[in-house]
Amino acid sequence: MELHQLEYFVAVAEEASFTRAASRVHVAQPGVSAQVRRLESELGQRLLDRSGRSVRLTEAGAAVLPFARAALDAVASARLAVDELAGLVRGQVTVGMVSGCALPVLAELLAGFHKQYPGVAISLTEDNSDRLVEMLGDGRLDLALIGVAGEPVPGIGTAVLIDEELVAAVAPGHPLAGKETVTVKALRDVPLVSLPLGTGVRAALDAACAAAGFEPRIVFEASALPMVVTMAAQGLGLAVVPESVANMPLAEAAPVIVPIASPQVRSRLELAWRETPSANPAARVLIQQARALGSPGRPAS
Repeated sequence: MELHQLEYFVAVAEEASFTRAASRVHVAQPGVSAQVRRLESELGQRLLDRSGRSVRLTEAGAAVLPFARAALDAVASARLAVDELAGLVRGQVTVGMVSGCALPVLAELLAGFHKQYPGVAISLTEDNSDRLVEMLGDGRLDLALIGVAGEPVPGIGTAVLIDEELVAAVAPGHPLAGKETVTVKALRDVPLVSLPLGTGVRAALDAACAAAGFEPRIVFEASALPMVVTMAAQGLGLAVVPESVANMPLAEAAPVIVPIASPQVRSRLELAWRETPSANPAARVLIQQARALGSPGRPAS
């Protein structure tokens, strides 16, 4: 008994036709008929009734059919297991990271994954969060570290790494430097230094200003948060940045940090992936490891 005989028998039984079965398995009809007859000869029973317009199962054929299907399913599962192993031995994953992010968690995740699966190639790209989410959505990325301020993107799952308050960073001589707190409304017409559009921190700033009834006055943009803080410390404008970044030691003069209140402004750093299970076994393992690193993000709608 051979696997292709079982495959042809199942195809004929399901199609009720040798012609349609031959088309389905991409074999000439005489070849399908010959192999089914050999299977019947080996079992010593007719499995198919060929007397009518359509082919029907005999009693013996009906008894054999579930076992034939089970045998083919078992072989398919064995092949899948081998493919899974091959994907983790010689596969590839593509990972994105928000530009200028110094958070070590992604590097640590990739280092651990590489140690466990040294044959899997890892490609890394930097971009703003909007572009990274777009690339996740169309399958160009398997995983990305993104900055987030608003609602979750449909179809994207996340693990929250950091949920952080944003503060104002200003030069010591800035008019707001002596304040205990600053309101969002007080930022109207104030020259601001910011990350570019498409980043989580910028989205949080834009949303807070819009809620207060004005557009932020951006005078300088930089793609890395430490540079944004440095420019603010040099008096080029007020920067709205995560508190942890604002308090980082700088080579130049340190900025004055003023909390933002009424309302508080927050942004998040998240590891993100497509909710649809990936066909790439290496990507599935990497995503599983990423899930364990942070708290679950809000479910995709």
